[in-house]
Parts: sequence; C-alpha cells; structure tokens
Amino acid sequence: MTVSLSYPRERIALITIDNQAKRNAMSRDMMRELVALWDRLEVSDCRAIVVTGAGEQAFCAGADVSGDLSASADMARMINRALLKTSSYAKPIIAAVNGVCAGGGVELMLASDIRISATHARYGLPEVKWAIYPFGGATVKLVQQIGYVHAMRLLLTAELIPAEEALRIGLVNEVVAAADVMPRALALAEMIAANSPVAVQAVKQHVSSCIAQIAQAQEAAEQASGDRVRASADFSEGVAAFREKRAPNY
Repeated sequence: MTVSLSYPRERIALITIDNQAKRNAMSRDMMRELVALWDRLEVSDCRAIVVTGAGEQAFCAGADVSGDLSASADMARMINRALLKTSSYAKPIIAAVNGVCAGGGVELMLASDIRISATHARYGLPEVKWAIYPFGGATVKLVQQIGYVHAMRLLLTAELIPAEEALRIGLVNEVVAAADVMPRALALAEMIAANSPVAVQAVKQHVSSCIAQIAQAQEAAEQASGDRVRASADFSEGVAAFREKRAPNY
C-alpha cells in the first residue's frame, strides 16, 4: 500500500495510488503520503501533475473502511489536505481514471482540473449506503461542478454510473479506451507544460482559491453533520455491514 511519485516526462509528475487488493482504497497512512507529495510538488519545478491508480481495475475506491475511521480535528485537516478540499493549489492536476472511482476517489478526482476516463470506469459516492458522511468535498464541489440534480443523484442514491454517463453530466472531460488513458493524460500535461508556468499557475491558484474559500466557509457545519452521522446507530451498522460484506439493516 503506497502512493508513489515518478516523472514520466520532463517537468510532469505522476502520482500513483497503489492498493490493488482493495481497488486502490486509501488508508490514513496513504493519505499522509499523498499530503507529503502535494507539499513537495507545490514547491517543485513541475508544471503539471497526473494522478492515477495502479493496475487496470481502479482509480481509487475511496477510504479504506477496514482501517482507522477516527475523525479528530487533526485527522480532518490531514484528510482535507490529501483531497485538496479546503486549500488552494497552483499546479494543474489531470486525473487519469483507469477504473472504479468511488467515494473518496471521486472527491480526489474533484480536486483535479481535467479528467480522462477509461471506458470501463465507473463513478459513484456510495457513502450513504454505509451510513458514512461524504466529508471529503463532494457535498460542496459536486454541485458546483456538475449542477444540483446530477450531484444530488450521486450523493443520495449511492449508485455507480458508467463512464459515458459521467461524460454526459460533465463529471469527466473525455472517455477513451483503457490503453489510451495515460497517453492522453500525458499529452494534455505536455500541452499545459509548454505554456507559461507563471500564467498557468496564476490561473489555477485563483480558481482553486475561490473553490477553497467556499469549502472553508462550510467546514464547521459540514464537520458537525459528519459528527452527527458518526454518532448514530446507523453508522455502527453501516460500517459493520461493509466489513462483513452484507446488506445493512437500518
């Protein structure tokens, strides 16, 4: 289980989430690794960042629910940084979605600027099925990015939608064959890297600052909502059902 960094092209960074046994779900330690990479790349000379999942089955299935689910203030700040929920970020990010993208995986993708999807990828926010509050940014960013009705369908139904539907509602930019996902993402990264880094990063910084300000303004209320869900009997039942691979009984 790791989050690795490589440089497939000059001044283009590639972050790979690798926990293939669990569809690249991220443990808290993996999120800390991701925070360290964001911080490192933010002050580096890289001009574009591509994020993907290891293997051919998943981009990221979200948080590893089998592990630590604590939600202290420090933990919330760490997760927020890992998912770039409440902080601005100047470097352009391209998501190369090579498979299942769910829960926190969607919230990580929402921090990206351009999204290339494999035809077999599926997208969804299954948290409410398991009585978990999606506090990684989906309740704020999704409405902004794809509109109210599309956002609420994903947030409330917990269904997974196919790549073509994600394209139709504006959740991703392009849908291509699986073998073409990374080449297309890198080609876009090279196009960005050829432009003025000062101008590109000024644009990205401003746009992400505006989004972060909205998330920051809602943070206290959102954490309170999450705490209310976590304190409920539904939460205990939902997490138990997930871990026992059975349907929850609410």
